[in-house]
Parts: sequence; structure tokens; C-alpha cells
Amino acid sequence: MEEQELVQLARLGDTSAFNRLVLANQHQVYNLAVRILLDDKLAEDITQETFLTAFQALSGFRGGSFRAWVSRIAANRCFDELRRHKRHPEQALETTNSEGEEMEDPAVLKDENNLPEKTMENAELENAILKCIEELDTDFRMALVLVDVQGFNYQEACQVIRKPMGTLKSRLARARLEIQACLQGAWELLPEEYRLKNNSSHE
Repeated sequence: MEEQELVQLARLGDTSAFNRLVLANQHQVYNLAVRILLDDKLAEDITQETFLTAFQALSGFRGGSFRAWVSRIAANRCFDELRRHKRHPEQALETTNSEGEEMEDPAVLKDENNLPEKTMENAELENAILKCIEELDTDFRMALVLVDVQGFNYQEACQVIRKPMGTLKSRLARARLEIQACLQGAWELLPEEYRLKNNSSHE
């Protein structure tokens, strides 16, 4: 059964349909929460709260991607938790333009492939990448986790963070650049083809 059919049934009170939506999305909601909060237990709590809230607010769902909708709920819960513990920076990360989009150095934005995704097959490198992700600022980490880890397209990711496309791309480009810089310490773990391709910048 398609997602939209399950949503329609769930809105009519079919709890089994909603349970199927939960089963289909709980893993990615948990992964999103744990990457933002860096706390397994809190992520479990946020996941439960997310689907409880989603069930209660289902009548207000206006269509589109259910995955993006529940992820936005989870993201809001995560930021509430971070603010509660004063772990989320209050200052703006970047300067903004007249439309409220964050602006970034063009040198950062020119390459959207900074993160060596193919190297995720290597277990040791994957651990190194995850450590680098944990060191990112929360907003940058959110953008990178949504797009590069969980596979959201840009439009879905914008729905989750409630920011315009320019802001998402700026944060994503900055996150990828910081990951690349962080991985310099694990340079020898990178595949030879990647090291050869990027040798000049490494030197």
C-alpha cells in the first residue's frame, strides 16, 4: 500500500495503517535524532514523542512527503531539547541576504561533492566520518545528515528545516567542506582513487 493511502486511512482512525507508517519511518527518525542530539536515549525519547505528536496532529497533515513531515516534527523536538540544555548556538551562523537566506563564500558553494560518499563502504573510514559529523555545528549537521546520510532530496530537506533552498545549500556545502577538512587526519584511510583526485588540495 502506498504511503498516501496509509495516511488517508490513518486520518480516518485506522491505527494499523498508522503503525505501518511508524514502522516505515521510525528508523530514519531515530537516526536523525541521534545524529543531532548525539545521545541514544534522548533520540529514543524523541522518536516516541515524534510519532505521538504525528498521530495527534495527523488531521493537520496537508499532503506531500509524510517522511519529511515527521522528520520536521522530530527536528523541532530535537531543537527544543538542545535549547533546553543550551546546546544550540543562538547567534546566526552566516550573514543573510535580503530574502533571509544564509550566504556563504562562493568558493565553498562551487563543489557540492566534497563529501566522499563512496568511501562509506570502508568501516574504519565510516567511523571517522561519523566522528567528523558529530563535530559539526548543529545546523550544518542537520543539513548533511538529511541529504548525505538519509538521502532526502533538497526540497524535502528544506521542508524539514523550514529554510529556503539557498540556506540549505549553503549549510550543506559548508558541512561538506568541514567534513573534508576533518578527514585530513584520516587521509590514509581514503581510497587511492580519491586521494589521487584530491592530492593537490591535500598537499
